[in-house]
Amino acid sequence: SDWRLPTIKELYSLGMFFGAEPGPGQLTCTKYIDTNYFSVGYGDVNSLSHGSLGTERIIDGQIVSSTLYVTTTFGALEAVFGFNFIDGRIKGYPTTYIVPECGTAKHFYVLYVRGNSAYGTNQFVNNGNGTITDNATGLMWMQNDNGTGVLWKDALNYAENLTYAGYSDWRLPDTKELQSIVDYSRSPSTTSSAAINPMFNCTQITNEGGAADYPWYWSNTTFSSGSQTDGTSAAYFCFGRAMGYFSGLGWTDIHGAGSQRSDPKPRSFTGYTYNGNGYYNANSPQGDAVRIYNYVRPVRSAVITGINNQDSNILDSYTLFQNYPNPFNPATSIQYNIPQSSFVNLIIYDLLGNEIERLVNENKSAGSHRIDWNASNFPSGVYFCRIQAGDFVNNIKMILMK
Repeated sequence: SDWRLPTIKELYSLGMFFGAEPGPGQLTCTKYIDTNYFSVGYGDVNSLSHGSLGTERIIDGQIVSSTLYVTTTFGALEAVFGFNFIDGRIKGYPTTYIVPECGTAKHFYVLYVRGNSAYGTNQFVNNGNGTITDNATGLMWMQNDNGTGVLWKDALNYAENLTYAGYSDWRLPDTKELQSIVDYSRSPSTTSSAAINPMFNCTQITNEGGAADYPWYWSNTTFSSGSQTDGTSAAYFCFGRAMGYFSGLGWTDIHGAGSQRSDPKPRSFTGYTYNGNGYYNANSPQGDAVRIYNYVRPVRSAVITGINNQDSNILDSYTLFQNYPNPFNPATSIQYNIPQSSFVNLIIYDLLGNEIERLVNENKSAGSHRIDWNASNFPSGVYFCRIQAGDFVNNIKMILMK
């Protein structure tokens, strides 16, 4: 009886980018979710609910989250974030329709969730060297971005050829990694900042409407349209306003800071209009801005399996971190730090306290360690991981969901 609407981070955890956005006239598509486990509906192409905007499209099958946008879209409309498993995007959707004849309440699909209310909570540590580690995910981020908008291929090259703070294994983040650092409690209009923790620095830009704003950041994730083999676009996250050109409003925040969209890598711009500041899609109801020059926020794994990590600021005490991902299916990673050489026991217990697997039972050198647990032979449920290293004992709760 404790089911609830998921947050946008919880909902996005189900997204799978093997999908393909439907092309014009398509009535089916490869959905952005594992349909072996989940069923999500299309928009009703026979519905007249869009009034003067026409009938619904099959992509009008948005699934709503509990995360309200902290400001408004279309100038003055309350918006709530949702993920669309038909067209593979996060947007802030107005909770009321934008044309009067459509009625007052917008309708969404829902996928309810329960458990782990701490999912998506960051544990940031400023390392004092221009990097920030999130102990919730085991990822290290550049504190600054690259400072200028670049093409997608140049974003890849920049990240993968970067040597910074003594590390040379930087890379462009994937969409889920990038979304993990979005702060949905912030926006340019409400906090005069990007939608990110103020530990991070974001280059200020001027957007298509001439206002002070913050960049969109490329991910390494290809976005396919029409078919799974059309990989001419890439996904990105809007850490500033998600701009669009809407009749009667001009350039405005259409989808909200924290949206995930996609733009060309680039390709030809047939069907797009250029107004001197940015491209926009003349065929889109919202005239979404199209930016082929986006910014870069490099990332690296702060923990390397089997190799001691030298990030001494997070190694000064015994620590057992929350496993990631959690919930998981069927494998998850468990990280622990030990400040000195110790005999380590790392044991998995079921909900009744029965020991079901011993992952570590040996001397370990000082440093940060990670081990993966594959639970494919165990049923769904709650499990506990217990560490004992010297006098240090701690437990974490893990949720296997098949």
